[in-house]
Amino acid sequence: MPTTDEELQKNMIGELKPHNAPITLVEYDPSWPDLFEREANKIRSVLGNKVLQIEHVGSTSVPGLCAKPIIDMILVVENSAEEPSYVPAMETTGYTLRIRESDWFEHRLFKGPDTDINLHVFSSGTSEIDRMLRFRDWLRSNETDRDKYAQVKRSLAKNKWRYVQHYADAKTSIVQKIMKRANGNNA
Repeated sequence: MPTTDEELQKNMIGELKPHNAPITLVEYDPSWPDLFEREANKIRSVLGNKVLQIEHVGSTSVPGLCAKPIIDMILVVENSAEEPSYVPAMETTGYTLRIRESDWFEHRLFKGPDTDINLHVFSSGTSEIDRMLRFRDWLRSNETDRDKYAQVKRSLAKNKWRYVQHYADAKTSIVQKIMKRANGNNA
């Protein structure tokens, strides 16, 4: 079921802007890992030892997979709900806090100052970190599931989506099927 406008606005910092268009997917770009490294180094220089882990995730982290040209990253900090420990430093450097999901793993999301990124911030030990990494690693090593996922993405991307989140929600079924296989269940 798609996320409602009210749910999206509740977690959004600033104005919720409708997308009202198809999703733009591009073929894998070999420069994406370099863009990730550049951003990761910037974040490490801003936060220092508060960075417990930083990872490239999402479709741009999977060679051969089409993607929205937005670098998805995970930043792991001690406690993502403790915003004063990292948000002011990030904002001073030009990163913008756009989403605060206190009821979903205390997830925070920043946009970058000059590179189109989704920086997902989680607390150390959060199960969603392992899930995202397992999905990435499975798609990197399993061409059949990578191709199935790309096919579903391309098909869904053609639709007009009120919000990009609705496109993400529509991929839930294929992601769940792939995760079952990644977790060792034949589904």
